[in-house]
Amino acid sequence: MSATILVVEDERKIARLLQIELESEGYQVQVAFDGLTGWNSYREQVVDLILLDVMMPVMSGIELLRRIRSEDEQTPVILLTAKGAVEDKVSGLDLGATDYVTKPFEIEELLARVRAALRNSRKATVQASPGEWLTIADLRLNPATREVYRDERGIQLTQREFDLLAYLMRNQRLVLHREQLLTEVWGFDYAGDTNVVDVYIRYVRKKVDEGFGQELIHTVRGIGYVLRESV
Repeated sequence: MSATILVVEDERKIARLLQIELESEGYQVQVAFDGLTGWNSYREQVVDLILLDVMMPVMSGIELLRRIRSEDEQTPVILLTAKGAVEDKVSGLDLGATDYVTKPFEIEELLARVRAALRNSRKATVQASPGEWLTIADLRLNPATREVYRDERGIQLTQREFDLLAYLMRNQRLVLHREQLLTEVWGFDYAGDTNVVDVYIRYVRKKVDEGFGQELIHTVRGIGYVLRESV
C-alpha cells in the first residue's frame, strides 16, 4: 500500500507542485492551505508523513507541529523553511521535526528526504519483543515500547533522537563514522551534510549524559562517535 502524505502549504503553486511530484512517485497526497485545516486533516485521517510549511496563516507550522507532537511522536514531519530562518529550524527540531528542507528546494532532494523519513519510520514500527531491552551502564532502551531510562529516570526523545541512540546502543563500544550514522539513521539517500549528525549527537548527549555520573557518548576526533562506559 502506498504511503499517504499530508502537505500543509499556503502557497498554492508550491502545494500543487508538491502534490503532482509526490503523486507521480506513487504516494497518496492530501493538501491543506493553512495550519488549522492541516490540523483538522491530520486528526481526520491516518497519514504516514507530513510536509509542513512554517509560515502560514491561521496557525503557524511550528504551532501545528507542537500540537501533533503532543499526541504523536512517531509520524515523520519534514519542515519547509525559508532560507536563513535558523530560529524556525531550531524550534522545529527541538519540537520533534524529523527533518527540514530550505526553500527554494530541489524536488529531487525533497523526494530523497521523504523516502528516507518513511523508511526510517517503517524501521521504527517493525515489531520487537516488548521484553527486549538494550542496556549499557545505567542506560536502558526498549526498541518496541520506545522507552528510555537513565538511572531509572525516564527520558523523552524525539523519533530521530531515539533512532540515533538505539543505533549507538546496538553498536556499543564500536567507533561509528559520521557517514555510517548518516546512512543507517537518516537513510542512504539522505541529501544533507554530515553536520546533522553532530547536531543530533549534541541533543542526545544533553538528555542522556548531562547530570549523570558518567558520560556514555564519546567523540572520536576526526572519525565519529562511540557509546561506551568511561575507562
